Amino acid sequence: AGSLSHEAREAFLSALVSEGRAEWLDKGHKKCLLLWHRIQDWADIILNFVRENGLEDGVTTIEEMRSGIESRGTELHGIDRTILMRALKLLENKGKLAIFKGTSTDDEGVKFSV
Repeated sequence: AGSLSHEAREAFLSALVSEGRAEWLDKGHKKCLLLWHRIQDWADIILNFVRENGLEDGVTTIEEMRSGIESRGTELHGIDRTILMRALKLLENKGKLAIFKGTSTDDEGVKFSV
């Protein structure tokens, strides 16, 4: 297997980025986050999760969404926190939820209004 030149690799990743399937993590385009789902798709998965668990007007924490009992067997289980936060921020911008500081310093809460 041949390895891609830097230019070819960047062109390939740039195409994924333009499709919303990857995001650059740095200005120099050295680090790239590959997305199994686009952030928009993750947002839809979160909304489905919210509806299935009757959280339309509820509150949960980021950690519960990633590792709670409700997330077992769903695509949210074990999701990368960076990706989850981006999807939640997208939903926050659309007025579907509000992110707030949780009781503990490392946990943030989410209040849904779907």
